[in-house]
Amino acid sequence: MNSENRRIECSAPGRCGIIGNPTDMYGGSVLSCSVDMRAQVVITPEEGLLLETNGQTLAITGYNDLRPRQDYFDLARAILDYMHLPALQCRVRYESEIPLRSGLAGSTALVVALVQALSAWQGESISRYRLAERARHIELNYLKVVCGYQDAYMCTFGGLNYLDFRGKQFYRNAEAELFGTVEPLAEYVPSLPFILAYTGVQHSSGAVHRPLRERWLEGEQLVVDSYKRISEIARMGKKALLLADWATLGQLMNENHAIQRDLGGSGESNERLIAAALAAGALGAKLAGAGDGGTIIALWPWADASPLEAALREAGASALYRPQVNPGVMLESRSEKVAPKHPGSFGIQGVA
Repeated sequence: MNSENRRIECSAPGRCGIIGNPTDMYGGSVLSCSVDMRAQVVITPEEGLLLETNGQTLAITGYNDLRPRQDYFDLARAILDYMHLPALQCRVRYESEIPLRSGLAGSTALVVALVQALSAWQGESISRYRLAERARHIELNYLKVVCGYQDAYMCTFGGLNYLDFRGKQFYRNAEAELFGTVEPLAEYVPSLPFILAYTGVQHSSGAVHRPLRERWLEGEQLVVDSYKRISEIARMGKKALLLADWATLGQLMNENHAIQRDLGGSGESNERLIAAALAAGALGAKLAGAGDGGTIIALWPWADASPLEAALREAGASALYRPQVNPGVMLESRSEKVAPKHPGSFGIQGVA
């Protein structure tokens, strides 16, 4: 391929947790689905290494430029630091359709897409399992985000999946880490009876997860037992989903949320939308990600969702979405001439 005409494009979807979260941090299981919003990366030839996002550009000339600056480029800096790639000759442009800190794995989708695109630019082919593990390793060890495995696996694999992370409750080095189990369920579920409601409140997943993680590591029995129960709920929820037993699934979603709420893992804006959904007749409602803002998911197995949508908007939802079975990370490489773009035509909406 002529390097002057080379172009790599990559994208990865966001995700929503249906049931089982946050036990992906504790050796548990979750049901999760992709959403119809993606993070995108485009890499083209350049004299030197140039990052572009949010209408801004940054030249990377050495490892000193990879130090965190608390800006939009920190995510790419962390990936380059991990991959030891400061001497590349390319322009890396990235953006996201996923709302800023919405609890839909926006930052992880960007990490997955960037790692995949940069690996391809270097001529490396990696499996989806290794890609998911790399993305999660970067978030934890380079971006210092206390997180589980659901986001990295869902942004990589996409679809509707039952994910099992038994044996992954303790953060180990990459060589010792086990791979998670990914069981695709989309072919058995003809429709997804869920609605997502964004609180409009940006949150930091790590800020929500860190104190609970510390309590679990200290062996607090309430937290340990609670997450064992949520893992059981996820496995029961898988059966209910496959049987279209919406009443049971709704009860399990509500129990999942009650446990996490009582541990302190929810938030006022989340509780307001969840209460509105249940009052409107939803069979179940819970956090779709970490709490203290972000997004909730409600179970509504009827064709007319207007009563639920109206109730959620009246309760303050700033946006409504639906889970959709979309492909995971997608990579395209081609050698056509690249038309110049305005420097502001690529930008990141946000990092969740």
